[in-house]
Order: sequence, then C-alpha cells, then structure tokens
Amino acid sequence: MGEEVVAQVEAFKKTLLDEADNIINNIFPKKVIELEKIHKSELFNRGRMPTVSCKLNIPVPEAITINSFQPERKKRKEEHLQDGMDLDGIDGSKVMLLPEGQVPCNAHLLELVNVIKPAICELVEHCNTLKMWIQLLIPKIEDGNNFGVSIQEDTLAELRQVESEVASYLDGISRYFITRAKLVTKVAKYPHVEDYRRSIKEIDEKEFLQLRLTSAELRNTYMSLYDLIKKNQEKIKKPRNSNTDAMY
Repeated sequence: MGEEVVAQVEAFKKTLLDEADNIINNIFPKKVIELEKIHKSELFNRGRMPTVSCKLNIPVPEAITINSFQPERKKRKEEHLQDGMDLDGIDGSKVMLLPEGQVPCNAHLLELVNVIKPAICELVEHCNTLKMWIQLLIPKIEDGNNFGVSIQEDTLAELRQVESEVASYLDGISRYFITRAKLVTKVAKYPHVEDYRRSIKEIDEKEFLQLRLTSAELRNTYMSLYDLIKKNQEKIKKPRNSNTDAMY
C-alpha cells in the first residue's frame, strides 16, 4: 500500500513538472498575444469610455404641489427645523418597489467583466502551479553553492507577489458592484437628486478605465514572468552544478 501511494505521488509530481513546462513554454507566450488583442480590441477601446454608462430604470416622480394645508406632524417638523434642528435626521422616500421593475447591472461593463475575470483566475492558477514547480526543484539545504537556490527563492517570491496582486483585481470588481448598488438605492430613495445619478455615471466610467488597465496589467504580468523565468530557467531547474541527486 505504501509503495502504491509513493508511486502515485511521484506520478503527480511528474505531471505537475510537465504542466509547468507547458505553461512557461507554450501558454505564457499565447496569453501575452491574446491579452494584447483584448486590450487593443474595440470592446476595451478608450474612446468608448463616455458611452459605457446606461440609463437607470428609476424614473423621476412628478413634483407634488403643496397647498396651504399641512398635517400637524409636518407643521411640528417645520417648527423644529426653524429652531435649528439638524437636517440629517430627515428620511427620504420609503421605497417598497420600483415602478419600472428591476434595476439591471451596467450591461456594457458586465461584458468587460466576463472577459477579464476568467483571465484573472487563470493567471492566479498559473502562478500557483509555478510556485509548486519551483518548490519541488529546490534542493535540500547545504553549505555553499547556493546561488541557484537564491534565484529560485527570488522567483518564488515574485510569483507569490503577483498571485496576491492579481487576486486583488477580483476584490476591485466586487467593490464596484457594491458601491454602485449603494448609489442605486440612493437614487431610488432620493430620485430628484441629480448628483446621485451623476455619481453612478462617473463610477461606471471609472470602472471601465480600471478594467481596461487591468487587461494591460495582465498582459504585462505574463510578459514579465515569462521573461524572468526564461532568463533563469537553467538555474531554476538545476540550482547546483553538482550533487543533483540531492534534489527532492
């Protein structure tokens, strides 16, 4: 049973090493070209920025004509306001449902997210695989002849940093949707306040720019990792010129 498990582990190790070689030599160059095309495509064209905002499904209600009759409760509220009461205590309209139905996401930006998000997840997975690849190539600790090991450790640190930075792009996408949702609820509660509607347009344009920059960052990250690993591939695979049997 023990030998069978060891054999399975060794088979997994070989599979992972082969996968890492394929990522470096084949997938990385293809991803650089693919992301360059995405970044230069019409979908991510910077000229689209003013057109990415969409119409909110929240109409502005008709103005209410106020006559001389005022309920007693409203009179008391106005008296308190005249006495210097803070306006922050005033609530907006109570929203039970929207007359036009659901307020949809921005379809233009959702299309961009559906393109960028898989590329982000894929790069995180590639970094994770390459981290394990380098870990398996690190030899046991010995005195001297550790220059190649230091190259392995530097490359490993770079992969960890890239993995963390790229994963943070997903947090940025989530924050955009949360922020936009809060602004939409503000528009629903205060439909006559034009600034809330304008703020949604501004945040949509900002997110378009951020997604466009993300496509460029992903391309640059693939390119820099490919360049770093290819230049040091010999030392990464064989960190020591002798005693290679000590690798585990």
